[in-house]
Amino acid sequence: MSSQRLDELLRHPSVWCAAGTRNGPKTLPTGFGRLDERLPGGGWPLDTLIELLLPAPGVGELELLVPAMRAFGHAGSGSRRWIAWLAPPYLPYAPALANAGLDPGRMLVVRPRGLSPQGTVPSSRGLRPGWRGSPRRGLRRGLYPQGTVPSSQSSSQSVESPDPTLWAMEQALRSRACAAALGWSDAAETTALRRLKLAAEEGGSLGILFRPAQRAREPSPAALRLLLEPRDGALDVTILKCRGGTPGRVEGVVRGEP
Repeated sequence: MSSQRLDELLRHPSVWCAAGTRNGPKTLPTGFGRLDERLPGGGWPLDTLIELLLPAPGVGELELLVPAMRAFGHAGSGSRRWIAWLAPPYLPYAPALANAGLDPGRMLVVRPRGLSPQGTVPSSRGLRPGWRGSPRRGLRRGLYPQGTVPSSQSSSQSVESPDPTLWAMEQALRSRACAAALGWSDAAETTALRRLKLAAEEGGSLGILFRPAQRAREPSPAALRLLLEPRDGALDVTILKCRGGTPGRVEGVVRGEP
């Protein structure tokens, strides 16, 4: 192979070079310095699929994403594109989103047919006293409203598919209308996950898939896989897989405001 042809291949955006950063993947700072230090490029990889593995919803996963979601709303970073929520376990709470600096008007909630929000946030799911006082604090509590949520309050879209959540997430990622798509699913089909990753690359979107912690030992095509564990009012993050980086653990990532 000629050197010219080799240079052309190395410049291709799908090729990652361990020895250089010229063609490294695009990233967005997480907003948490110690986590950024452990991630290649200093933040979330963009235009790809990320997996967040949780013991239960509400452990602090959304606080971890707020700085990135806020950045998507800034001028020059896809400000008029949507952030899609696919089958969230609880209905997003608009006042809390606004208090966190997010625009509720750019959030798109998709509820596949047959799935309905649980509507409550039990105190056992990681709600901690330290998030009282400031309007931006208490996001874990306020993002999902307390009490039963009638299904009529949800702006939803029905879809039909063997895996409706993953199907809807794939469409959102590929549409180029969404800066990011957040999906909650226990589906384990590797082929479906590969399709999500490809859709994110083609649509220039960030796919974030929330799955049970029990899936941590299963293979996945996601560029980044993080296991989130609540401990002593904070959130410990274990890097299970990191394209271009090494596994590791960062303790106390979410503690108060980022």
